[in-house]
This record gives sequence, C-alpha cells and structure tokens, in this order.
Amino acid sequence: MIPTSLSNKFQGVISMNAMRCYLSEFISTFFFVLAAVGSVMASRKVMAGDVTGPFSVLMPAIANAFALSSSVYISWNVSGGHVNPAVTFGMAVAGRISVPTAMFYWTSQMIASVMACLVLKVTVVEQHVPIYKIAGEMTGFGASVLEGVLAFVLVYTVFTANDPRRGLPLAVGPIFIGFVAGANVLAAGPFSGGSMNPACAFGSAMVYGSFKNQAVYWVGPLLGGATAALVYDNVVVPADDDRGSSTGEAIGV
Repeated sequence: MIPTSLSNKFQGVISMNAMRCYLSEFISTFFFVLAAVGSVMASRKVMAGDVTGPFSVLMPAIANAFALSSSVYISWNVSGGHVNPAVTFGMAVAGRISVPTAMFYWTSQMIASVMACLVLKVTVVEQHVPIYKIAGEMTGFGASVLEGVLAFVLVYTVFTANDPRRGLPLAVGPIFIGFVAGANVLAAGPFSGGSMNPACAFGSAMVYGSFKNQAVYWVGPLLGGATAALVYDNVVVPADDDRGSSTGEAIGV
C-alpha cells in the first residue's frame, strides 16, 4: 500500500493547479531557449559565420538578459519562474518544492528546450543549431567548475529576488535575474558557453545530434544551484530567521 503522505504528494503534482505550473514553465522555457540559442545563430548571420568576433558574445549576452528577464516575469506568479533545471534543483534541495514537482518541472523544461531548438532547425535552414562547446584552453573539469560558479550566482540571485521581505515590485526581481545571466554570458561565453542551464544545453545537443561534454552542463550547474540554495537558506538567511516564504513554490506540493 502506498503511504498516505506519498499518495498526497503525487495527487498534488497532477492537480489542475500543478498542470498550469508545468505549462507555464514550458512556455517560459521555450521562449528563453528560442531567444538564447537563436541569438547565437543570429550573431553568426550578422558576422558572416565569424564565431570569434565581438558580436558572437555580445548578442547572446544581451539576448540572455532580455529573454530571461521576460521569461521569469511571465511565469513568476504561476510556477515561480524557474526556466532552468538548476533553479528547480536548488528549490528542491531547499525544500521549497517537492521532488515529484521538481521532476515534472524538469520534464516541462526539457521538452520546451527541444521544441524551441527544433523550431530553429526547421526555420533557419542555412545553419545548424549550435551547441555549447568548451574552449581549447579549458578542461572538462575546469568548464564544469566555471559553469557551477555561474549557476551559483544565478540561483543565489533567484533566491534573493524571491525574498518577499525586500518589498520590491513584481518586475524588479526578474530584471536583476536577467542582468546576472547576461553578465555571466559576457564573462564565460568564450570559455564554456555560459550556459548555466542544463535544459538549454540538452535541447541544442539533442537537435544537433551530439552530446559531447554534456555532463559539464549538468554536473556544474546542478551542484552550483544546490550550493546556492543551501548557502542562502542556511547561512545567509537561516530558516529560523522568520523571513517569510519564497514565491518559488507556486504550488503547494
């Protein structure tokens, strides 16, 4: 017999409210990946195939900042605006969402990423969908550490932006989340790609047909996101500090 608590959790993750959250994550992640990956393709078009020029980093950085801000904003009050498995993992580690809910979030994010990259592949026939690559001077371990640090900063910003004690307007939090994502791409784009988002890396790799170094874009960001969650909730803002709950848990499961 299934324990009552476990049964209740699974009933919660398939409720109508939960389905709305999964759909919200799908829509916001689809839009973000379409813009993030599409901006790389656009920069190659502008630079006539040159992948070393300044636009190869500047355009994706701006697109990441704008797209992530918008994507987080449109799903902020519905699903919490994760748009990233690393954020979802951090929320699960912090206990702000349940593990079953996190798994459904991941599924929505991964499917959305693949669908966005498929749209780019079908519509932009003159280019291949780009994948995240490691620079020649980087090792796999070094790239994973770098991606982990970037994800730490991103997820820490998400937790900070979700803090209701700040009393900030709804739009302010997503803007700062987008800013830090854009800054991270500017800092690490030429080295590891500045993914910070396992779903984005997975979708482009799936459509491109190569999973080389894919572990870099999973292990680093997930560990970085989990560390950020633990540091924020247990060191910077302990649970007994009576600071309220986060909007990151939009569904009560």
